[in-house]
Amino acid sequence: MHLVYPAVLAALLFSVGVYGVLARRNAILVLMSVELMLNAVNLNLVAFDAWLRDSLHAGQALTLFTITVAAAEIGLGLAIVLLVFRTKGTADIDRLTALGDPHEDVPEAAAEAAVPNDRAAA
Repeated sequence: MHLVYPAVLAALLFSVGVYGVLARRNAILVLMSVELMLNAVNLNLVAFDAWLRDSLHAGQALTLFTITVAAAEIGLGLAIVLLVFRTKGTADIDRLTALGDPHEDVPEAAAEAAVPNDRAAA
């Protein structure tokens, strides 16, 4: 088996995933892009396992571990996205600057005191 074909396909999948993480604003699409990157890693693990003819099949075992971690990541990620969507009304990542309580008002004096002032120390 040639190693070049799955390696190029994995590189393309990983590149599309990186583009999706960097360019998308929707949290669901970002999670899907992370899954694409994890699938590219899985493809590389299985391809190198087959190419090296490993008797222990360590690449396939690591692939199963990666799939398990990806399933847990998607479960937690979707739960967080749904909770943020319920509270904020949007899944747009750029609009989610403050993840605190939306009903809690912060006084201006407390907000200014929380920001360190370098000139006051000098």
